[in-house]
Amino acid sequence: MTRQYFGTDGIRGTVGQPPITPDFVLRLAHAVGRVLRQTEERPTVLIGKDTRISGYMLESALESGFNSAGVDVVLLGPLPTPGVAYLTRAQRASLGVVISASHNPYPDNGIKFFSAQGTKLSDAWELAVEESLAQPPVWSDSASLGKARRLDDAAGRYIEFCKSTFPQDLTLRGLKIVVDAAHGAAYQVAPKVFHELGAEVLSIGCAPDGLNINHEVGATHPDALVRAVRANRADYGIALDGDADRLQVVDATGRLYNGDELLYLMAIDRMGRDEHVPGVVGTLMTNMAVELALQSRGVKFVRAKVGDRYVLEELARHHWVLGGEGSGHLLALDRHTTGDGLVSALQVLQACVRSGQTLAQLLGAVTLYPQVLLNVRLAPGQDWKSNRLLADTTQAVERDLGASGRVLIRASGTEPLLRVMVEARDLQMASSCAQRLADAARAG
Repeated sequence: MTRQYFGTDGIRGTVGQPPITPDFVLRLAHAVGRVLRQTEERPTVLIGKDTRISGYMLESALESGFNSAGVDVVLLGPLPTPGVAYLTRAQRASLGVVISASHNPYPDNGIKFFSAQGTKLSDAWELAVEESLAQPPVWSDSASLGKARRLDDAAGRYIEFCKSTFPQDLTLRGLKIVVDAAHGAAYQVAPKVFHELGAEVLSIGCAPDGLNINHEVGATHPDALVRAVRANRADYGIALDGDADRLQVVDATGRLYNGDELLYLMAIDRMGRDEHVPGVVGTLMTNMAVELALQSRGVKFVRAKVGDRYVLEELARHHWVLGGEGSGHLLALDRHTTGDGLVSALQVLQACVRSGQTLAQLLGAVTLYPQVLLNVRLAPGQDWKSNRLLADTTQAVERDLGASGRVLIRASGTEPLLRVMVEARDLQMASSCAQRLADAARAG
């Protein structure tokens, strides 16, 4: 059985269009509740959300659906996705639910779930929910209905958790930090975390109105942060996305550091403290310079498919703790069970504070290779894998690049496009090779 509703990270879509409608979300919660009741007499579910206006509607639908299946609900209000994961584990809840479409604009929304351990759930669990959705609802009678309550100090508990991942013997005192919460779920907690650790904090993207989440701010639009850091002569800038599981960092010069560089920094900081780092997981898109720099220090590097779900799977397979993507989804599984923009930011800042060095100095050994990405539109039904010309051209390009570059060709998961990526030490070489491959893809 294939999944009809669940994607790589829960269920997501445009609000008002199936499946992100109140009637479906109510049925979804009812179906999830029935699955939970198979192994637990009286389950409890936590529900958190980001700042989209549609969150009110979907929260009510989830609450009703769970209660109708005899499941108790604890409402957390606006809270980062990793905050929901943490509280699900800390509160010994049966399940955590997040209402968010992450870095998408406000017309979209989604539902994702965390296990009682604060981890992503298995494909088998998602299939069980979809099977439950296909069955008629079984409404609980009045005596068996679930109840709902609100956890008023959810944000405060999560703030304390974030601070606990920063070393007790260090402080951010003396640093000026610009925090950009993308008008999203971390708009209240993010400034407080850095302030309570001693930093002078300037906030942007912390005034949500329900319609402005991720709009020209946050990790997907870091230009606003770069300008604010320069204008205020800040030491660092921290950009999160709408649900705060993604991170980008800016230094005092206004230079932006992406997830690939920050992942490398997290690894070498641990090695500098004599911690053993057996390996790191990136993705197919992780910059080759990071892979080579880690390998030069004796650290194994494995590439997963794009998506933090697949990075987590590889980490579990190898029993490693560090992984991430260039987009800023970073995982430190000895600090948290899931990607957390705030925890990752504190990992980066502790490396700078402890060493007394800037990001540029700490990352002096890594100069990212130029990556050229071209999109080739495919004709309906076109099978790019059987394109002989493309296969021959790929082999020729790989020979030309040798050990100083690489090729990645993959179909888009959402559009009829072929994504052609070439990475090389030289930008001109990367551009010309990518163009050769794109031309071959079109000709085939």
